[in-house]
Amino acid sequence: MHPEEVFILAIESSCDDTAAAVLRNDVVLSNVVARQSIHEEYGGVVPELASRAHQQNIVPVIDVALKKANVTKNQLSAIAFTQGPGLMGSLLVGTSFAKSLAMALNIPLIAVNHMHAHILAHFIDEEGFDKPEFPFLALTISGGHTQIVKVNDFFNMEIIGETTDDAVGEAFDKTAKILGFPYPGGPLIDQFAKEGNPKKYPFTKPKIPGLNFSFSGLKTQILYFVQKNVHENPNFIEENKADICASVQHTIIEILMDKLKLAVAETGINQIAIGGGVSANSGIRQTLKDAESKYGWKTFVPKFEYTTDNAAMIGIVGYQKYLHDKFSDANVVSKARIEF
Repeated sequence: MHPEEVFILAIESSCDDTAAAVLRNDVVLSNVVARQSIHEEYGGVVPELASRAHQQNIVPVIDVALKKANVTKNQLSAIAFTQGPGLMGSLLVGTSFAKSLAMALNIPLIAVNHMHAHILAHFIDEEGFDKPEFPFLALTISGGHTQIVKVNDFFNMEIIGETTDDAVGEAFDKTAKILGFPYPGGPLIDQFAKEGNPKKYPFTKPKIPGLNFSFSGLKTQILYFVQKNVHENPNFIEENKADICASVQHTIIEILMDKLKLAVAETGINQIAIGGGVSANSGIRQTLKDAESKYGWKTFVPKFEYTTDNAAMIGIVGYQKYLHDKFSDANVVSKARIEF
């Protein structure tokens, strides 16, 4: 028998954010994220610097999460942590800390797949947000992943489409770099796109069969387009910034929607949930909401704070695994790449 109140401490350290959350059952009591600004000057995440920053941040972040939740460590039922995928050095910091604390408190340890967590974040009990019913389709879009997943239940998921090269987040970030925006540039493209004309510059969509994606060709196309126009007019980017961003964003959203429409047609499932860092993009969120009236889908867009890397999503998987006695032993290891 499980206790009526389960308190999960969750730790997420897959990339450059150190995060901790405390959940009581499926309710988030605290969700704390320490962001690392050190990477901005390098224009991307530097793995060695990321793992060092995690070492500095992990104790204070967990301390703040427990205090905000008003929960003592002796009340904890289990510790959930990100096993992978992610940067190895970063994952090791979270894994080692989770193991040590679980051992010290003599409570269960729960390993969580980061990508499962992005999908299952929809099951956090949050006012004003519905939970999808199984089976549903999940579009997970981030800096490292672009996947369409058929979600049959909490522990049964299959990837039915994925990127053959670059992830969608990478396409946004590389475009931002081409345009000379500071890192991370994805949110800036979103911001400028709101002011621009999405039909101004038509880009060719890649012809990839089935439900798979490809973004490398689009990235190259954008690079050549910008270089050619800057050669003709050195002020081209500055003068057309909003229209370029709107056109790129529009093309990316169309690529994603084309595949989602195909996935719905193939599976007969019309419940669609999005997750991952790129699901914070306002254009994608709006397009998905519009699809409800346009195609008769039921769509699920997570609360903004559960889109980018956070520990609450690790905690909700931890809670479900706790209920089903899916625990890990002390020999569990971090994995930079992990089986879905």
